[in-house]
Amino acid sequence: MRALIVVDLQNDFMPGGPLGVSGAHAVIPLTNALMSRFDVVVATQDWHPPDHGSFAANHDGHSPYDEIVLNGLQQTLWPVHCVQGTSGAAFVDALDDSQFSAVVRKGTDKRVDSYSGFADNGNRNRTGMAGLLSERGVTEVYVCGVATDFCVKFTARDAVAAGFKVFLIEDACRGVAMTPTAVSAALRELEDLGVVITTSEKV
Repeated sequence: MRALIVVDLQNDFMPGGPLGVSGAHAVIPLTNALMSRFDVVVATQDWHPPDHGSFAANHDGHSPYDEIVLNGLQQTLWPVHCVQGTSGAAFVDALDDSQFSAVVRKGTDKRVDSYSGFADNGNRNRTGMAGLLSERGVTEVYVCGVATDFCVKFTARDAVAAGFKVFLIEDACRGVAMTPTAVSAALRELEDLGVVITTSEKV
């Protein structure tokens, strides 16, 4: 049984949003086409409270992209994004969410950020993703969405740790690319963990 995990295709991550990822709109039609090829489709959704600790606005004297320690974990501070119940947290209108089997929300605890769809960054609290997939008989997980070098990478990494065979659909992902080599480094890291880098044509 194969599952597609659609990572964070939300308005605030689209170009023009407060944490917009360049080219992210291009993955929407690809994702819509891909979903029909899978037995199970699970979407992750960043779902932050307004006082989330990862928001630079909640730390006096700090700006977005500063680095701090948040509850014992290294933390990049971000612009305010994907606040619970806002239009920015909603899935992109063009995304065919009728094909979703389930939605897993993450980043709901203000004390810790959560890039992965499986657990928070400190691996202290789990989302239930692994159990949800296992209950449906899933053995292979394919990952697409944003951002390649953050939430996609961490979701794929944790899928490996959970015991799934993992594929990353490279052309259906886009990265933040805070450095010129960030995306390529993320892909190499995942390959070293056993993730197969593939394309939508090969799925």
